[in-house]
Amino acid sequence: MRFDDSDIAAVYRAIFERRDMRHFTPAPVDPSVLARLLRAAHHAPSVGFMQPWRFIRVTDPALRTAIHALVDAERRATADALGERQDEFMRLKVEGVRECGELLVVALADGRERHVFGRRTLPEMDLASAACAIQNMWLAARAEGLGMGWVSLFDVEALRTLLRMPDGAKPIAVLCVGHVDAFYAKPMLEQERWAARMPIEACLFENGWSDPAAIDAAGSPSSPADVADAATETGTDSASASTASVGGSRERIA
Repeated sequence: MRFDDSDIAAVYRAIFERRDMRHFTPAPVDPSVLARLLRAAHHAPSVGFMQPWRFIRVTDPALRTAIHALVDAERRATADALGERQDEFMRLKVEGVRECGELLVVALADGRERHVFGRRTLPEMDLASAACAIQNMWLAARAEGLGMGWVSLFDVEALRTLLRMPDGAKPIAVLCVGHVDAFYAKPMLEQERWAARMPIEACLFENGWSDPAAIDAAGSPSSPADVADAATETGTDSASASTASVGGSRERIA
């Protein structure tokens, strides 16, 4: 059954307004909200229904400090590898480990090799499945008004050892979750001119690589600002404009 128009608009709004946050306030996260986020993550799709994700909530201040040290060490190593962009990278804020209200580490479970369904030729689908869980949590956090940032700057073996993970388990993400003063208007790396979003035409093909797709995917709303502009032009409210624009996009793609 199709969702109501307002529900559809809310889903797309969460997608378009999600940001990889690095700046947090020290306000604590309500435990019931955190529980909802984790439940949303656990309801992600997974190949062969393997559910490879494991979450470690970090509440020990000393442990949080140790994780920050690992992240900072990798930040400096990454800067050294960037050559002419080293100084530019070092000016970026790439994590909020010490400031965020909740710190979570996501890992791939041990014993994953027994799951062959859907992974015989693509064993990395365990990672893809866990990424779906992280995205679920990200969108739920945005809907709850919380920021979230995915940090991947760490030595995998060092973090695995620090958190006493069993052999075969592998940390893939340090997630900073918490309240923010404001969400970035654009992705932070775009605001800082580190990178820009590619046009969808560069990523969308039809019947073969590099063959342009015969759909107007670029005409779909890509940000809340687009929705607001559409509302101004048509004289409708932003929620109605969002639904109308999204609906139009679905019709073009279908």
